[in-house]
Amino acid sequence: MMNANNLLPPHEAIAERILLIRGVKVMLDADLADLYGVPTKALNQAVRRNSERFPADFMFQLGKDEKLQVVTNCDHLAKLKFSSALPYAFTEHGALMLGNVLRTDRAIQVSLHIVRAFVELREMLSTHKELAAKLDALERKVGSHDQAISGLMNAIRKLMRSPAGSPRPIGFTADLDEDRRK
Repeated sequence: MMNANNLLPPHEAIAERILLIRGVKVMLDADLADLYGVPTKALNQAVRRNSERFPADFMFQLGKDEKLQVVTNCDHLAKLKFSSALPYAFTEHGALMLGNVLRTDRAIQVSLHIVRAFVELREMLSTHKELAAKLDALERKVGSHDQAISGLMNAIRKLMRSPAGSPRPIGFTADLDEDRRK
């Protein structure tokens, strides 16, 4: 993901690593360690040394089932399959706090980059929600139009049916006029 020039990853690359676990958008310790350029073990040690900075709404540890689901669904996390340790998941605030705890220039820059990726993702989701609401409104409007069109078609069909019995012919007929003369 990073190159030799130590460039920051694009927001899209970070956004791809943001997962939804327990209804919360998080990044796993292995992904964050890769982005920050430190071993996962060192990252987790820094978290343990500063545990008061990581309350439950900043970080939580995955259960065995959650770990299995993440490894199954995320190809880049296949290396976690054989690890006995359960990974930690960090929210946006936890990822930012990691930048403060690690105290390197790269960590600060990457943490800001991560926060921007979370913000972009949040904005994208709100745009999708607005679009979904507009589509729902359009669908309701079209649905009412369909009902009106169906009503018109039924009325036209009724008008097209011939009435019961034979109708009186229109115009001059000799038989009817002879009956009137008599």
